[in-house]
Amino acid sequence: MNATNFVEPTVVDGGLAVAFELIAAGRVVKCTISRESLQHYFWLQPGADDARVLKIFNDGRHRIVAIAERKALRLAAASIHLEVTDFQR
Repeated sequence: MNATNFVEPTVVDGGLAVAFELIAAGRVVKCTISRESLQHYFWLQPGADDARVLKIFNDGRHRIVAIAERKALRLAAASIHLEVTDFQR
């Protein structure tokens, strides 16, 4: 599997998610991860500003991209949204 970060992540939806893109199976996939996921699995504090949200995202980028890539390949979708349930084992 070959996933490469395509553009820089950005905070979207009024701070409720982070948007990013990856390349999976030769196609660009638009992805978002919920703020709730970042709080539950990456120690983002409630009320954190956008800069902190992006730092937490970047700290967990490898795990987030790996999970996003697997979901994108499984669904063969052009866009995906990662929720808390995607990180549960």
